[in-house]
Amino acid sequence: MKRKTLLLTLLAVTLCGHAQYKSQVWSPDNGDGTYTNPVINADYSDPDVCVGSSGDDYYMTASSFQCIPGLPILHSKDLVNWQLVGHAVKELEPKEVFDKPSHGNGIWAPSIRYHNGEYYIYWGDPDFGVFMVKSKDPAGEWSKPHCVIAGKGMIDTTPLWDEDGRCYLVNGWASSRAKFASMLCVRELSADGTRAISDPVIVFDGNGTENRTCEGPKFYKRDGWYWILCPAGGVPTGFQLAMRSKSPYGPYEHKIVLAQGKTNINGPHQGGWVHTKYGEDWFLHFQDKDAYGRVVHLNPVDWSTGWPIMGKKGEPVTTYKKPKSSSSVIVNPEESDEFNKPTLGLQWQWHANYHQFFGMPTAFGTMRVFTYKQDGGAKNLWNVPNMLLQKTPADRFTATTKIRLTAKADGQYGGFIMMGLDYSALVVKRVGNEFRLIQMTCKSADKGNAQSETLIATLRPTAVDKVNYKPAIHEDIYLRMTVNDGMMQFAWSQNGKKFTTCGEPFKMREGKWIGAKIGFVAVDTNPNADKGWIDADWIRFTK
Repeated sequence: MKRKTLLLTLLAVTLCGHAQYKSQVWSPDNGDGTYTNPVINADYSDPDVCVGSSGDDYYMTASSFQCIPGLPILHSKDLVNWQLVGHAVKELEPKEVFDKPSHGNGIWAPSIRYHNGEYYIYWGDPDFGVFMVKSKDPAGEWSKPHCVIAGKGMIDTTPLWDEDGRCYLVNGWASSRAKFASMLCVRELSADGTRAISDPVIVFDGNGTENRTCEGPKFYKRDGWYWILCPAGGVPTGFQLAMRSKSPYGPYEHKIVLAQGKTNINGPHQGGWVHTKYGEDWFLHFQDKDAYGRVVHLNPVDWSTGWPIMGKKGEPVTTYKKPKSSSSVIVNPEESDEFNKPTLGLQWQWHANYHQFFGMPTAFGTMRVFTYKQDGGAKNLWNVPNMLLQKTPADRFTATTKIRLTAKADGQYGGFIMMGLDYSALVVKRVGNEFRLIQMTCKSADKGNAQSETLIATLRPTAVDKVNYKPAIHEDIYLRMTVNDGMMQFAWSQNGKKFTTCGEPFKMREGKWIGAKIGFVAVDTNPNADKGWIDADWIRFTK
């Protein structure tokens, strides 16, 4: 294994902090002063961005829904090269809801702002209200979530601190809870942004117009005008609106400032505007790419007409000159992981609030995921909380992992999974005193459908414990998935050199408001048996 280098790796991590990582499968920086969209080809949906205290740093966050840790924090020096540096939320409440998978709930469309020496993030939980966290160091610890307004239906919240110190909040509405939508409201908060001190006012209504599904508003002030930037027209097909008023309460005039036009970039909208210290203006937004989720694009903004016309005359750019910056180092969010650190890599999330029985890093250069005790009547893996998953990083890639399954009882299994509303997993399962390599596939898992199982191979154990009172059989194996434009194919190997393609090709599908995610699963259905586990030695993403 990698034990000889583990101590040196831990020392390097301690001394260097977040190492610079360049992806083999997607990097937007062309190295010649230009970039190619998307700047992040992964599911950082509903992105928002702010300029840091120095003026040379930018911080981004995005929706994380029920996945934990939540509210990813990304840092950039040039708006093109982004690095994941932390998360703002460690646990969601109420625990009785989020200690198990609560697919599609939790943290919706956050906003991040810098105000009076502190960074703030606001978001709407559609079931419980408007929440806020804050920190002096965005890459460090954040405060526990504070409920600003309790209630259902309020989503997509953004604060605006005015020059006189007053604070206003704009929000959209989730029709699934409020039973109305396509309206934006503004209300006043206390100066410290912790509570509402006025009732809401409807400032924009997109119902019955092309501006239906107006949501995701971001609040700004520029040259005496109050500005709300928001998407409308639907997620995969919509466009970006800008609206302005001399009062935070409107009325607002509006204009479409970004749309697909003649490009192949569908639904370019919902994001954040930044004005840089170099006098440039930029807009970061998402594009919905089905199973890959909502990826992040960067477009220039032209204010010469008095309106923020985005991209190239209102259409998104594919390749463009990079923003001016003080420094520019090619760096991307991490995907590959050698599991040599005593903490979990920032790219990983659990499907519910973390519990130590889900899994732990080890001192042996592995990540251990324990088998989850699933109800024997469960038909599929939809409600398994301890899946250890990360976002897909590109349209085309190969991910390979080396794992060992330690099975303490018959029926325990673990392996590699592509998880969404449909999923497919390649797992090793103990059956008696042997192992079976099985492809498990389920369509519409959220509907409670039963998964199908296909036997790939029967394997002998690579090691057997000698202790009679608690036998465990071990199996080392290499698993691989190759992804190409929404299709995934498994392969496997016993030596890590010669791989055999196996199973049926799988058409990837998004999850509940998130893209498909890749990672590890470990399960058993015997309530009385000791837990088994998988030890993931490494995972590597290549072209």
